[in-house]
Amino acid sequence: MIKHSGRQFAAIIPARYASSRFPGKPLVMLGSKSMIQRVYEQASRSVDLVYVATDDQRIMDTVGKFGGKAVLTSTEHLSGTDRCAEAVERIMSDTGQKIDIVLNIQGDEPFIQPEQIDLLKSCFNDETVQIATLIRKTDPGEDIFNPNHVKVILDIRGNAIYFSRAAIPFYRGLEATKWSEEHAYFKHLGLYAYKTGTLKTITKLVRGPLEIAESLEQNRWLENGLKIRTAITGKESISIDTPEDLERALRHLNDFV
Repeated sequence: MIKHSGRQFAAIIPARYASSRFPGKPLVMLGSKSMIQRVYEQASRSVDLVYVATDDQRIMDTVGKFGGKAVLTSTEHLSGTDRCAEAVERIMSDTGQKIDIVLNIQGDEPFIQPEQIDLLKSCFNDETVQIATLIRKTDPGEDIFNPNHVKVILDIRGNAIYFSRAAIPFYRGLEATKWSEEHAYFKHLGLYAYKTGTLKTITKLVRGPLEIAESLEQNRWLENGLKIRTAITGKESISIDTPEDLERALRHLNDFV
């Protein structure tokens, strides 16, 4: 675990019960443990202060049974970012503890590695960083055209310029199947960290045309002039969005535990 003196990190795991594609997803079993427990335990390997933020008492009860911490949040939130913002305010109010940086760890990624979380935390060694996220360089020949795999382009300092479901940049004059062989394309992984004050700010921003067009909330932050620092991980993000994803994960469970 990497220590960052003088700053308190908190990992918040948004977890709602009523997923449209996979209701009750946080409570499904992966081997002997629920998915939410596996995410919690992985996060705890990197961060001392970990909470689940949920809108459902069943998830609260499950977290309590394995000895974790959880906070009950509104059922009205449209995003995990909003849920994290409510949770961190409640945690600071209830405990009196100051939290400087919030890590938003997806509740459907039970195989998140502590090294990835440590990498995200290290972005804040630069005091100017407000928001950070992880990306992965795609392999030559990898499918960069799948709209479910979000791509990102960067400036020379590693800050995100734009996120898109399309393959960006468009490589002019080259057959599309060869783009990823000639240019470094980056896939976005849905792991974020924010300074606590910045998190509070972004939840008050109004959705803009780029967010609406792509259905990607991070474009709202860019539209409003905020910078998002990226860190490159060599590990893929393995999320469980559907029952089919769960079946695949179960087949490979021993590879990760």
